[in-house]
Order: sequence, then C-alpha cells, then structure tokens
Amino acid sequence: MKETINKIIGTTTIFVIVIMAIFLSGAIFIVSEAQQVVLTQFGKPVGKPIVNAGLHMKLPFIQQAHYFDKRLLEWDGDPNQIPTKDKKYIWVDTTARWRITDSLKFLQSVGNELGAHSSLDDIINSATRDAITGHLLVDAVRNSNRILDIIEEGSDVILADEALESIEAGRSEITRNILAKSKVLAPQYGIDIIDVRIKRVNYVEEVRNKVYDRMISERKRAAEKYRSEGEGRSAEIEGQVIKELKAITSEAYRKAQIIKGEAEAETTKIYAQAYNKDPDFYSFLRTLETYKDTVDENSTIILTTDSEYYKYLEKLEN
Repeated sequence: MKETINKIIGTTTIFVIVIMAIFLSGAIFIVSEAQQVVLTQFGKPVGKPIVNAGLHMKLPFIQQAHYFDKRLLEWDGDPNQIPTKDKKYIWVDTTARWRITDSLKFLQSVGNELGAHSSLDDIINSATRDAITGHLLVDAVRNSNRILDIIEEGSDVILADEALESIEAGRSEITRNILAKSKVLAPQYGIDIIDVRIKRVNYVEEVRNKVYDRMISERKRAAEKYRSEGEGRSAEIEGQVIKELKAITSEAYRKAQIIKGEAEAETTKIYAQAYNKDPDFYSFLRTLETYKDTVDENSTIILTTDSEYYKYLEKLEN
C-alpha cells in the first residue's frame, strides 16, 4: 500500500513538472476574449491568426506569439492648419475609433499599434485636408440652417455675416466624407476605421483676434439695441403715467369744482333764506362784517354824511 502511494505521488510530481516545463518553455499560451494572436517562426507568419479564446499550443523556443487587441482602439490626431474653400485658415483637430480586422496583414504592414497610429495619421489627416479644402468655413462649423430659419420667423437675433451664410453640406456631412475616404485606404493595413469625429475647429492666431474684436463689437451693438429699446419703453411708460396722472388730476379738479359749486349754491340759498326772513337785520350783519374786515384801530375813514357805509355809525352816535 505504501509503495502504491509513493508511485502515485511520484507520477503526479512528474506530471506537474512536465506541465510546468511546457508552460515555461512557451509551448502553451493563453488567448483572452479581447485578444487575437499571430504565430511566427523565425520571423515569418505560421498558419492563420488565432481569434478564439482559450489554451493554444506552439513550438517552444521556435515559434513566437504576437498578441493584438480585438477591441475598439482610439486614435487622436494632432491639430492641423488647413485652408477652407473660401481661403480662411483654421485649426482642425480630429479623433477616430478603429479596430484590427486582419491581424496577419496588420503584423506584416505596420507591426504594432504605434506603427498603426503613424499610418492613421497619414490616412485621416489627408482625408481631412481634402474634405475641409473642398468646403466653406461655415460648413465646417455648422450642421444646419436653423439660425436662418429663426431669423426668417422674425427673431431679433444679431449675428455675424458668416452666420447668415447658408450651408451646403454641414459639419456632419464633412465628417462622413472623411470617414468614407479613410475607410478606402485602411484595409491594406488590416485596419477598419469605425468612426471619425472633428473635435474642435479654431481660427489661426492672426485671424482669431479679429474674430474676437468683431464678436465684442456685435455684442456691444446688441447691448446698445436692447438699451435703446429699454429707454424707449421707459419713456413710453413714463408718458403713460403722466397722461394717467393728468387724467386723475383733471377728474379730481372737476369733482372738487362741482362740490365747491354745490357748497356755494347751498350757502347762497341759506343767505337768501336768512335775508328773506329779516332783510334789515341781514343788511346790518353784513355791514358789521364789512366794518370788521376794513376798519381797525389804525384806520382813518373819511365819509360823507349821506354815505350808505356811514348810516349805522351815525345811528350809534344818536
């Protein structure tokens, strides 16, 4: 029994040693779901690319496994100065997504991802230059004529002259043209370009300051327009207030005059009633009021004896 156990342990040990030797020698290699492999022997490709995940065999020390990614990869280009169809120089910054579709051709043509990026620089930058130079600046920065539609509907938006130009293709169409031209050349490197996008468009430095000055000028013009409209509205409101104030004042004055007239009429009526009851007494009171209002201790009056004003004074002396 002991000898049997020893044999099993010995066999297992040998098996483990053999497996470890195979792994260490590189005869077995692992391919993940995100990878594909090309085997080379003395620098020359052997067999078809391996695209299935799992354990795979190769000749140790003789064959070499070259791993490539099966996932989408990113390419980010450098900004390029490109003239548009209307001779306006702009900086165009592009980016793209791509994948390796033929790892064998990829290995033979560019070797690795660094070489692929160099080839993509040539392909995409060339396609971008062709597309930009064939279109106006307005096509590179806009996708539709929506701004023109807003203006036609009566909007008071103030815009630059370039913004009022009608686009022929638009930025999306230019991007599709770049992608179409790039996809034609990429397969020779075992590459498929999935998508291309323009990240940024900017004026060159000598033009940028002029653009900024024009933008500032237009914003000032817009501000002046709104300020003028505000002042006009303010004057209109102020005029309306003055008009309403005059109407209120006029109506108040009219009512005051009516009340005053009614009061004076009532007063006259009362005086008339009093006068009719005793005209002599009423005349006497009114004369006394006149004396009070016109004569004081510093007054000197010269009257004739037949003066109406003197008749009550004369009776006082009698």
